[in-house]
Amino acid sequence: MPEEQTSAHPTPPTEEVAELLRRRREQIAQRWADATFFRTVFTVSRDEAVEVARAVVEALAAVAAEGRVDDPDAGAFAVVREELARTADARSRAGAAAAQISSEVDALRPPVAELLVAELPGAPAEHVLECATALTVLMGTLRLVVQDTLISAGEELINRQRMQLMEVATPVIRLWEGVVAVPLIGTLDSARSQVVMETLLNAVVDQQARFAILDITGVPTVDSLVAQHLMKTVAAARLMGAECIVSGIRPPIAQTIVHLGIDLSSVLTRSSLEDALAYALRQLGTDIVPHAAHGTEPR
Repeated sequence: MPEEQTSAHPTPPTEEVAELLRRRREQIAQRWADATFFRTVFTVSRDEAVEVARAVVEALAAVAAEGRVDDPDAGAFAVVREELARTADARSRAGAAAAQISSEVDALRPPVAELLVAELPGAPAEHVLECATALTVLMGTLRLVVQDTLISAGEELINRQRMQLMEVATPVIRLWEGVVAVPLIGTLDSARSQVVMETLLNAVVDQQARFAILDITGVPTVDSLVAQHLMKTVAAARLMGAECIVSGIRPPIAQTIVHLGIDLSSVLTRSSLEDALAYALRQLGTDIVPHAAHGTEPR
C-alpha cells in the first residue's frame, strides 16, 4: 500500500486516477485494443489499435492530472480529437448509431475501474469511492468528446455534400461559341448565389465567352435578396468582359419585381432562354435561319 494512502491526507482522487493511467498505460491500451470501439475499426493491424488506445490513455492521464475530469475542452483532449473523430466516424460509416458508439465508449471504463480497485486494496472505502467517481466522470467526459467529434464530422460531411449538390445543380452550358448559360432551378440563397457567381465567372474565363445567360425559369420566386444576387452576378460578369442576360422572367415574377420596386433597368432581360440566345447571336453577327416549309430549301 502506497505511503500516501495511509496518511491523513491521501492523494487527491484525480491525481490517483492520473497516476494509475500512467502506470498501467500499456495494460489498458492492450485491453482497449480488443474492445469493440477500437477492434472493429483497426481490423488489419492490432498494433495500430493499441497505438491509438495508448494515445487516448495518455490524454486522459493528462486531463486527470490537471484536475479537469469534467471538462471536454481540456487541452489534452485536443491531442486525440482527430483520432477519436476518425474512429467514431468509421464506426458510424459501418452503420453504428450514435447511441451504440456511446455504449462502446462506456465499455472502456470497466477494465480501468478493475485496475483502479486492485491498486487500492487497503485504502479507505471513501477514498476508493472518490477515485472511482473521478474515473467515471473522466470517462463520461471522454464520451462527450467522442460524441462532439462525431457531430462535427457529420456537419462537415453535410456541408461538403451540400456544396457538391449546389455545384451539380448549377451547371454551365456552352450554347454557342462565345455564349454560355446557367439554368437556375430552385430557391436562391446567399451560399448558392455565391456558387452561381463563381461558376459563371470561371466559365466566362474558360470559354472566353462574350455573353452569359442566367436563366431563372426554374426559380419559383424572386424577392429583393434574389434580385440583389442577380445584379451582383451581372456586374461581376461585366467586369470580366461579358454581357450578362437574365432570361426566364415570367409574368408573375415580373409583377412581383414591379410590386417590390426592384430596379432592374441596368440588367438586360429577356422573357425566355430562346430570346436571350437569339439576342446574343445577333450581337455576334450570327442568325439561325429555319428551314422553309414543305421541305423547300432556303434560297
